[in-house]
Amino acid sequence: MSSCLSIKSLLCFLFLTLVFGQICPNETASSFPLLIEVTLEELETGLESRLFTSVDLVNAYIARIKEVNGTLNCVTEINPDAVSIAAELDAERANGTTRGPLHGVPIIIKNNIATDDQMNNTAGSFALYGAKVPTDSTLASKLRAAGVVILGKSNLSQWANFRSDNSTNGWSAYGGQTFGVYYPAQDPSGSSSGSGVSSAIGLAFAALGSETSGSILSPSEVSNLVGIKPTVGLTSRHLVIPISQRQDTVGPMARTVKDAAYVLQAIAGKDPLDNYTLAQPFDTPPDYVAACNFSSLRGARIGIPRNLIDPTEEPDDTVINAFNAAVETIKNAGATIIDNTNITSFALDQYNDGNSSIVVLEADFITDLVTDYLSLLTYNPENVHDLAEVSNFTHHFPQEDYPDRDTGVWDGALALGFNNTSPEFWPYYQLNLEIAGPQGILGLLANYSLDALILPTDFSPGLPALVGTPVVTVPLGFYPANETVMNNTRGTLVETGPNIPFGLSFIGEAWSEASLIGFAYAYEQRTMTRNKVQPYIVPSTELVDVVGMGNGNLSSTGMGKRGDYGRTMAPKAL
Repeated sequence: MSSCLSIKSLLCFLFLTLVFGQICPNETASSFPLLIEVTLEELETGLESRLFTSVDLVNAYIARIKEVNGTLNCVTEINPDAVSIAAELDAERANGTTRGPLHGVPIIIKNNIATDDQMNNTAGSFALYGAKVPTDSTLASKLRAAGVVILGKSNLSQWANFRSDNSTNGWSAYGGQTFGVYYPAQDPSGSSSGSGVSSAIGLAFAALGSETSGSILSPSEVSNLVGIKPTVGLTSRHLVIPISQRQDTVGPMARTVKDAAYVLQAIAGKDPLDNYTLAQPFDTPPDYVAACNFSSLRGARIGIPRNLIDPTEEPDDTVINAFNAAVETIKNAGATIIDNTNITSFALDQYNDGNSSIVVLEADFITDLVTDYLSLLTYNPENVHDLAEVSNFTHHFPQEDYPDRDTGVWDGALALGFNNTSPEFWPYYQLNLEIAGPQGILGLLANYSLDALILPTDFSPGLPALVGTPVVTVPLGFYPANETVMNNTRGTLVETGPNIPFGLSFIGEAWSEASLIGFAYAYEQRTMTRNKVQPYIVPSTELVDVVGMGNGNLSSTGMGKRGDYGRTMAPKAL
């Protein structure tokens, strides 16, 4: 396939050279948008005006990855076909054909979303290194249909944080330890760690993450990003390495609400290969980009479940103070705030101390890993066909770092004695639906006639995860420059420290993404928090450095590592 693409790429490049001639000979550096802050609409303008090409974008992003990846370990591999694909998309544009607003725009996807190309899909484990899938995942296919250049795969907390009781956010055997970009050795959170870092410093236009409970929201907040955790079933999970069919979802991580909305628009929709998507109450998803309205908060009823905010889990009052200031901003934007809309004491006790949430995930994982992924592989070089075999491989392959990083989560699942097809499973799942539903967030939304709930993002993922409902996080603030550094339990990553960001979450009922996006956009535009602090590490390559180079000398390369080690943090997002 690569030789055919190389020929196609050369022909496309020669064609573009004839069409465009010398690209932008009179442009100056100030004519080009900075890649750490460029929006999709700015990229569209540049591509349409021939200021730069998709090949230029790919070359610039690859150079930026190579500048910082040795420090941050956020990208596991670069798509060897990215330049060729970009050249073909440039040729389409030159012929007057565009597939949509994302045409020719590079995006990085998490290394659990399968692509039928030269890239691996490993969940960060060597157990799946070299394995092959029959086709693209539905999401990869939808991205390609939208004209996206899938630039590469991002590192993640191994197995989406569903292996160990004592590993670190952002560590995988295949990709090493990812670090955040707002403080040296920053905990990137997880499990979509590399997606957050890659989007934050402009290693691609945006990234895709996946979430079971917190894995889009948490790394988005600590990377100063917008993250959309969609309703379970809004985006397909076909050929995405699973944890739980009831909780897994895939969504965008981007620098602005509108950019995240553009990406969500491209990946949302029904898929006969994922029956959860067939529950969508619409044949065509809403216009999420049009939902970005400055006046969206006017007349909205917003509730605050204060008993979900535990100040003892915060190092100081920085987050709570910023949250209270955000409440005033939202009120001044025309919303009605209903405070202390609290979940029941039973729900709170079960949420904090019960075990139904982990039992459901364990039982789902035992079954779903096999039926939704391993059994579909067309080539399985390590011959891992179920969780027991994956665990055995992990115990005996040195670079999986066992036993220093245990398999406690898997041990619990294998000792459970039942899976999600067993009668014993059902009461646990029903309890989840009760504590997050009538006695939890869904009850609050209904009983108080609310349009949304708001919480500091630290406290937002858990209950929506249990009932599969959407959440949007936006930048809320940063710890001050004199904040005391607090490390994780192993002392290897900085959990809290100077300039580390945190977020604000808007929570809604199923399929309410358009409303939540509108509220998040209205808040974002009034605060523009993202621009107030810059990352401590930023790559220097910009479009002006690569325009006109064509598809020549920034060759793609695999970035996977075999044994870069880091350490642990809890609690963890899945």
